[in-house]
Amino acid sequence: MGVIHAWGAYLLSSGFKLSEISIVIDSSANSLCPCQSGRAYADCCRRYQQTDSADYLRPPTPEALMRSRYTAFVLGLSDYLSATWHPTTRPASLEDSSEVDWKSLRIEHSAQHGEEGTVTFEARFKDATQWHALKETSRFVCEQGHWLYVDGDANWSSLTVGRNDACPCGSGKKAKKCCL
Repeated sequence: MGVIHAWGAYLLSSGFKLSEISIVIDSSANSLCPCQSGRAYADCCRRYQQTDSADYLRPPTPEALMRSRYTAFVLGLSDYLSATWHPTTRPASLEDSSEVDWKSLRIEHSAQHGEEGTVTFEARFKDATQWHALKETSRFVCEQGHWLYVDGDANWSSLTVGRNDACPCGSGKKAKKCCL
């Protein structure tokens, strides 16, 4: 589990609000947003996820919503995931993903046509024993100015990673020098 995820999940489960733990996230050694936009978390997905803040903004595009939802998975923000899931397809509860360490996100394609949009992406993650990849084309709809995740066509696969292979996290380092 990543340091940011572990501390964020612990503090959120202890009753802190996201706005109260932003110092922990912002002052970490890696303050880049987990969505891999290249921007700081505070200037990227955090502004969409602070629904209890006066600075709260709605994601303006399906891709921005998808990135903020990926970041919510990384940080364990289940309330945000539920709030951005269309009520007709939202599950009654979300599975605990604390055993999953989300490592990388790559946007392959993003399109918006009026009130509908799609985002095709690949997310890589590691569980207790193995690396995996999720490749999905997600569907979004905009209702009353809010983009919502509807559903997606997902393909899950396990990855075989050798010590001298490129690390699946996307760092560009060999796996043995990075996440193995």
